[in-house]
Amino acid sequence: MSEEQSSTRLKPERTISSVQATLNVKILAETAGAVALAGALNLVKVIFLPQGGSITLASMVPVLLLSLRRGWKAGIPAGVVLGLVVLVEEGLVVHPAQLLLDYPLAFGTIGAAGFFRTKPLIGVVIAITCRFISHFVSGVIFFASFAPAGQDAYTYSAVYNGSYLLPELVISVVVIQLLMRRNVLKLYL
Repeated sequence: MSEEQSSTRLKPERTISSVQATLNVKILAETAGAVALAGALNLVKVIFLPQGGSITLASMVPVLLLSLRRGWKAGIPAGVVLGLVVLVEEGLVVHPAQLLLDYPLAFGTIGAAGFFRTKPLIGVVIAITCRFISHFVSGVIFFASFAPAGQDAYTYSAVYNGSYLLPELVISVVVIQLLMRRNVLKLYL
């Protein structure tokens, strides 16, 4: 094989790898922007609960949109990083396992929306439900002592975590629905 033929064969591989590298940089930048915006929105609290949790100004929407645009491979790590940002912003830690359940794991599940890219609203509901489950387990194990007299840990954790995550779910669904209807965003690039 001549040198000219061998160099011709290598060019398409370099082109593909450079396109992939450019795409990876774009996704990384988009991820950083989504986490930064979500972290900033998390600071705008409508209601703040005493043992953690709050109703915010659609703080999960940037990571949900990233997940819907780029899939779970970008969404889950972005959610984990957002969980660490929230930990730094307002972290309430009573045990290392609780830290994992309430921050990286709970927020990482927001990226599960990326599994439902063709049905974005279902993806949002499932992702926030997964976050609820993580907080619920943490509440049962680590925050049962805050339950009112006569109330079991399961009911307390479900009511407490549902009291802020249900409004967050409604806010997130409404914002994403509005953005999709107005064609402000193209989910799939």
